[in-house]
Amino acid sequence: MYFTSLPDHTQPGFDEELHFSRFRKHNIIFNAAGTESHCDDHVGCLSFKTVLEGEEWYGIDRHRLAIRPGQFLILNDEQHYSCRVDKGVHVKILSVFFQQEFASSVLHDALHREDALLDDPFHPGTTRPEFFQALNAVTPELQLQLSRLLGALDNQGYNRTMTDEYLVFLLHYLLRTHRSDIKRVGDVHALKAITRTEVYKRLCIAKDLLHSSYTDNPDLEALSRAACLSVPQLVRQFKAVFRTTPHQYLIRIRLHHAAELLQHTGAPVQEIAWQTGFEDASAFSRAFKSMFGVQPMNYRKLKG
Repeated sequence: MYFTSLPDHTQPGFDEELHFSRFRKHNIIFNAAGTESHCDDHVGCLSFKTVLEGEEWYGIDRHRLAIRPGQFLILNDEQHYSCRVDKGVHVKILSVFFQQEFASSVLHDALHREDALLDDPFHPGTTRPEFFQALNAVTPELQLQLSRLLGALDNQGYNRTMTDEYLVFLLHYLLRTHRSDIKRVGDVHALKAITRTEVYKRLCIAKDLLHSSYTDNPDLEALSRAACLSVPQLVRQFKAVFRTTPHQYLIRIRLHHAAELLQHTGAPVQEIAWQTGFEDASAFSRAFKSMFGVQPMNYRKLKG
């Protein structure tokens, strides 16, 4: 099913039971714009979340994160979460909810050899990977997949067979993302596998806090509290997994946002420095040149 508007749960006569019953029967895509919405507690199915414009905030367990353009989030079956779009913020969201049997079948196919699939092609079972609930970057490959899906829906209208074919390949992409996460888990310095996985989850909380609050200058103590890791453990393990320190990662986030603003807006360099968390325009210019090889104004001219 395909929706181009968000449901209004506060509308008189809204049938919440009917609305959510569809998620058990169909794959569902929301490609919708809005300015304010919230859901305080939802238990969902396996789903893919991204935004094309604006930002949407999610609450998962004990942490909050913001999804902005160029990022996506995977939520597992039976995952409790909250989500909201702040008043006055225009957002365009893209959410895909995978029907349980469909997702099980696709993931079973992706995880088993051809001979095993031939032996029992119609009973995929229920074993599925537990995806990490962390922000991921939208790669050019994923962007192309999403553009083709939305282009087909816009040009041809919703067709279940056509849409499900696109969603097969989207699930394959999500599985590759999960495998990349598993490789990073192996970089955690710990003897037990369960410890490595838990440390990685906590590192992702710190990483996502940096993405979500990069203008607020989160310090090591704040990251440490959010991730429930000591400051030395956070710095050491973050460097081992992400190949950089939390502060260096924060500067990288800020500079990438600054590059987007330079390319797509006419805001002065001083204002962009302030918007992206830099207090000093000179320090911003030096950091920008160190990463991109040119001064901010020259970058704007090159990309203009």
